[in-house]
Parts: sequence; C-alpha cells; structure tokens
Amino acid sequence: MFERILVDPKICHGKPVIKGTRVLVSVVLGYLAKGSSVEQVIEDFPQVSKEDILEAISFGSYLSNFESFPYDLKAS
Repeated sequence: MFERILVDPKICHGKPVIKGTRVLVSVVLGYLAKGSSVEQVIEDFPQVSKEDILEAISFGSYLSNFESFPYDLKAS
C-alpha cells in the first residue's frame, strides 16, 4: 500500500520513516504543518524526493482515519 514508507523495529525505534533513509514521516509532516514547502523539505533532506513527501502525506491521512486514538485529544 505504501511502497515508500518503512516501519521496522530496528530503524528509528519502529517509527515510520521514508524507505532507504532515517527521515521520520513525522518530521516531514511537521515541516509541512509549519509552512515549509516541499522544496524546502527536499533542501533540508536531499535524500527525500517529492514522491516520498507526497506518500508521507498520504500515510498521515491514512492514519487519521482510525476510529480510536491512543491519546486523549480533548480540548483542555
């Protein structure tokens, strides 16, 4: 389903990474969420391609469709 994303307990403690790198999907999504462009992400992580970034976004979207979350996200 996600050919460019890897989850391996031996790499980055099992957190999702861009395959062939140690770049966490969460880092890529964090850059984008803070307003960085795809080009800026690639500039900071030249081992990551535009296609990798687009798949990271798709992966994040996929995960957000789960019906339950391990954390309480209620407003405080």
